[in-house]
Amino acid sequence: MTDLTPQITIIGGGLAGLTSAIHLSKLGFSVVVIEKNSYPKHKVCGEYISNEVLPYFKWLNVDIEALKPTHIKTLKFSSESGKEIETKLPLGGFGVSRYILDEALYLKALSQNCIVLEDLVNEVHYENDHFEVKLNSGKILKSKIVLGAFGKRSNLDLNMKRDFSQNKSPWLAVKSHYSGSFPEDVVGLHKFKGGYCGVSKVENDEINICYLTNFKSFKEHKNIEDFQENVVSGNPHLKKILKNSVQIFEKPLTISQVSFEKKKNVENHILMLGDTAGLIHPLCGNGMAMAIHSAKLASEQVENFLTEKISREEMEKKYSENWNLNFKKRLHYGRMLGKIFENSALSETLTKLITYFPFMLPLIIKKTHGKEIVINK
Repeated sequence: MTDLTPQITIIGGGLAGLTSAIHLSKLGFSVVVIEKNSYPKHKVCGEYISNEVLPYFKWLNVDIEALKPTHIKTLKFSSESGKEIETKLPLGGFGVSRYILDEALYLKALSQNCIVLEDLVNEVHYENDHFEVKLNSGKILKSKIVLGAFGKRSNLDLNMKRDFSQNKSPWLAVKSHYSGSFPEDVVGLHKFKGGYCGVSKVENDEINICYLTNFKSFKEHKNIEDFQENVVSGNPHLKKILKNSVQIFEKPLTISQVSFEKKKNVENHILMLGDTAGLIHPLCGNGMAMAIHSAKLASEQVENFLTEKISREEMEKKYSENWNLNFKKRLHYGRMLGKIFENSALSETLTKLITYFPFMLPLIIKKTHGKEIVINK
């Protein structure tokens, strides 16, 4: 059995986990990241990121342009019937696959002397102002700080008896890459019966198609291909895109039990990041930016704690306050929009209303997107 004693242990090596590792190691702290998967790896994700994160990535010395992303300026939204609305995105965004982005962040973290362990966390204990993290391999990590970045739903949620983990969620997400014709500067959000789908270009001229659907609707069909042909393609825009595209992946990626319920952003003295702290509906198109921003908010308070500027209690309180200030309203509007679009009649009514009053769509976008991340140092 091996003991490691980093100052900071980060559970989960996705966007939020790796970003916080880069931030904190840049400041000279010792960091261990525990990630169950090896890099590079595709993940179920919309793969559109708001440009609000670019000042922060620049401060981290992460060169997004080196990844050859697409540059997205326009949102096209359509209802089940195909009624479409188009608007410019206030800040714009970029398209890049998690396969490329996560590996780039992983290599950046390694270059700053972070240790990344491919392992599973079995237990986390907090006692006497220190954490003990027990891994499946038998290793034990002892550290002053643990950050939770283990995703939408994990066995750790159950072990920690987090409130939302006791409830089943009806949502299933499906993602695949395609070759075909689609504008590089557009992100499409298209409603279909029982769900909605995001479409945008990423690097290498590939189209990312990722949709969320009610599992009850999905299980009425024999497989993904049948569901896409008979349900997803009920939206004429999606029908055209799927008909004229060729799937690159051998088979689509799926995740189930996707929960949009409220979560606590600090539990058992662990600062929760990204989806672990709260998941915004994909139709809001801003989950990746929120994950990255949450890493910054947590890292700033961790720095203040480890340099003895604030107590642990103050660190937890300030992180929670800042997280709520930046994301609570966005998540609220996301849940509200999600409930509207779950109802076909309501979503058609809202779409028609926006068609008659087009100024409403930029207002909705503003409610679910943030401003450019401010760098204070």
